[in-house]
Amino acid sequence: MKKLRCAIYTRKSSEDGLEQEFNSLDAQREACAAYISSQKHEGWVLLPEHYDDGGISGGSLDRPALKRLLQDIADGLVDQIIVYKIDRLTRSLADFSRIVDTLDAAEASFVSVTQSFNTATSMGRLTLNMLLSFAQFEREVTAERIRDKIAASKRRGLWMGGNVPLGYDADGRTLKINDKEATTIRALYELYEQHGTVREVKAVADQQGLQTRQRSTADGKQTGGGAFDRGHIHHILINPVYSGRIRHKEKVFDGQHDAIIDPDRWDRIQQQLQEGAAKGRARKTAKQRSLLCGKLFDETGDRLTPSHSRTRAGVRLRYYVSHRLIKKSGEANLDGWRLPAQELEIRVAHLMREQLSDTTFTSRLVPNCSAEEIKTHHSILQKLCADKDISHMLNLVERIDLSPGELTITIDCVQLALIIKAGADEIDEELQAITAPFQLRKRGVETKLVLGNAASNPDETLIRNIAKAHLWFGQIKAGRTLSEIAKAEGTTNGRIYQLINLAFLAPDIIRDVLDGQQPLGLTSDWCVRHTLPTSWQDQRALIATL
Repeated sequence: MKKLRCAIYTRKSSEDGLEQEFNSLDAQREACAAYISSQKHEGWVLLPEHYDDGGISGGSLDRPALKRLLQDIADGLVDQIIVYKIDRLTRSLADFSRIVDTLDAAEASFVSVTQSFNTATSMGRLTLNMLLSFAQFEREVTAERIRDKIAASKRRGLWMGGNVPLGYDADGRTLKINDKEATTIRALYELYEQHGTVREVKAVADQQGLQTRQRSTADGKQTGGGAFDRGHIHHILINPVYSGRIRHKEKVFDGQHDAIIDPDRWDRIQQQLQEGAAKGRARKTAKQRSLLCGKLFDETGDRLTPSHSRTRAGVRLRYYVSHRLIKKSGEANLDGWRLPAQELEIRVAHLMREQLSDTTFTSRLVPNCSAEEIKTHHSILQKLCADKDISHMLNLVERIDLSPGELTITIDCVQLALIIKAGADEIDEELQAITAPFQLRKRGVETKLVLGNAASNPDETLIRNIAKAHLWFGQIKAGRTLSEIAKAEGTTNGRIYQLINLAFLAPDIIRDVLDGQQPLGLTSDWCVRHTLPTSWQDQRALIATL
């Protein structure tokens, strides 16, 4: 009789109760193990490996234990998956079809203990698809019903839970004022009316000893009880709950709780905040001059023109763009340059400083100079290079020529001669040009410049997260659950799940990360947002495109 190697898979969506000695995962496993024992006459054998996903939703396949199980199936180590109910494995028809493809490729099957069918038969698959359709429908309808209920309740001004804001205590479906904390809220609003900036409010609040609320987490840890940061103060100042209102997405409704700040006064403060933000943006924009305007040219001789865009948050981003891209905007197959302006200006200024502060450059700047004159020139240029205002350095740029792989800066000899108090015709023309390697690299949606000989730049965050992933993966192999690891590390199941894939990076990729030679696009954020292939060869091919 052929043996069927059976692996039990268990899952629980929430973390509630997982700390108990006998929890839901244990109950599921016990029921599945008993069912396998009843099928010994069919050659069923229980594998000792545990595949448990505690505190993880079944809405996607991004689950550590499930990934291990599917990989073991693909490797021919498992013949049959046993679950308590079908929705423990997945609630999505699309996800289930992917699982079935893996099972079919490995000639494996799937059995639900409480629902009498298995995927080894066509009738079992039909029944399963019907159950999954209803499970997915129920999940989506439940989600819609909850969203509609929350929206309707907030329109009536009800408090629908979450972290209770400072100054209030929860009182059923409404809020009641906490007199002690309300004093702090009123003080912050008064300070803003007096000083007009959040920075000043924070400074005075620190002097007065105003503190945030102290909260206790579920595991007994204490948070808060310290000084306010500027982000917290700003959130308090714009929170409509203090004016007796409730916000739902972009809309604000009259609440059923009492206001700490008079609504009319709160509205005036919002206007004051908006005017202050507009002035700040205006001051910032005024400083953002395009310092290389008219000096940048690409390999075709086309001039690069200053341009800008705005993010959804209203932040102004400056660029230098090939003039043809602006002039012929909308035409297909146009090729040209689009460079982040501030970063280019900073890097060009850095190259200029490196050149002008070099003693060899100074000694050759004006031929036939005396040692005393060379010393004077060097002293003047050293003071110029020490100036943090890059505009003075970029004023010495006459022209910049761009080409793939190279950038050439031409120094304005007339301006340089005026600074060192020499004749323009005395400057050595051979020192007029600075040439440096130049590359553009994509980092997510952002373009990064690599100008000059880039030194190694280890990403400490990525290195730290790779180390954590290896540690956590070792603990998972040792039999610890995500909840146990999260509690010990002071993090969440979701965060562990996000980072655990870093434990499967190819050794040469990890070596490049440690040496700081990884592509600029390879960051912790990128790894969290993308699914890394299990094949090292595929990993290398994917990362090479960054």
